[in-house]
Amino acid sequence: METVKLSISGMSCQGCVGSVTRVLRALPGVDQVDVQLTPGSATVSFDPARTNAVALREAVEAAGYGVAA
Repeated sequence: METVKLSISGMSCQGCVGSVTRVLRALPGVDQVDVQLTPGSATVSFDPARTNAVALREAVEAAGYGVAA
């Protein structure tokens, strides 16, 4: 397993946290997701043979949120 922390912008409520959590958990290979409204972050554990940090970022962006590089 590999773990990354993403800085996410555009979340304003717990509904946003739920949305980001759902899109990340839907990706193949994602094991654990912890999304925090403040400071706007997601810590994701995943199988690097099945997904990668770029795919995680793209999923969050496709849901309408920003991800700092």
